[in-house]
Amino acid sequence: AIRCLDKKEVGLSEKAPIGVSYAHEAGPTRVLRHWDHLPELSCHLLWTVVACEKLIRYFVTSRNVLMYGAAMPLKEDTVATLKQFDIGDKFSYLPVLPKASVLIPLFVRGGQLHTLMTLRSKELRTGAGEVCFPGGKRDPSDRDDVDTALREAQEEIGLPPDHVEVVCTLFPVISKKGLLVSPVVGFIEETFNPTPNPSEVSDVFAVPLEFFIREKDHYATHGVAGVIGTLHSFYYRDPASGNQYHIWGLTAMLTTLVAALALKKKPEFDVGFDFVDPLSFFKKILHKRLSKL
Repeated sequence: AIRCLDKKEVGLSEKAPIGVSYAHEAGPTRVLRHWDHLPELSCHLLWTVVACEKLIRYFVTSRNVLMYGAAMPLKEDTVATLKQFDIGDKFSYLPVLPKASVLIPLFVRGGQLHTLMTLRSKELRTGAGEVCFPGGKRDPSDRDDVDTALREAQEEIGLPPDHVEVVCTLFPVISKKGLLVSPVVGFIEETFNPTPNPSEVSDVFAVPLEFFIREKDHYATHGVAGVIGTLHSFYYRDPASGNQYHIWGLTAMLTTLVAALALKKKPEFDVGFDFVDPLSFFKKILHKRLSKL
């Protein structure tokens, strides 16, 4: 920022030396005052220069917004947060069990984190009409849990694997069918247009993650046969279509977990485990389920 001021306006003496720089601290910004003499002008000019680091920060921010959009900081922060919970090989000691994976796709819309969910086809033999994430059993050709999740997402909603930025693999859980399910979290573009496979998926919809930490549409059931702890469920009405979806069971629990971790907020309702150290809780639940197989 450059300002032209009269000598009297800034309180300098008429005898102030020409060509001398004056400096003072003005709040957090360092301001440099340089006095110069221009014979062709009847007044002296004062140049106030904003600190270099402020200018650099401004131009870097502007460049990032142009390159990545205003949502970049939120996405980067979320990626860094979720990577802390990647399990790596912490569960490599587990016995051989039938495996499955789900992809939890995240994206930024309107400055908020959202996730993409599917409604299973009513023609399926199991889980017909239920809300879930894209996913399924591991194929012999899959190299790992990530491969399974990406392959299933492509088959079910037409999401190309190279359009997913994989962030982490979270703690595995055992489904009611005895499958060891690994949740894989990844970012996709907001502009992705799903093409559901009608034999597996009847609908695809987006939900703000904030929805899954609010008490308003949350319901809890205790003492359900085959369920350790609380059975969580939500009723979500999609403002775009007007359709209402019942999100419950394993899908509700995983979404609540991801929402709380990504948003770094404790849900308004009791979830039954510590978000500071969720790994310990899920290990305990996993071992409890394994002991009953």
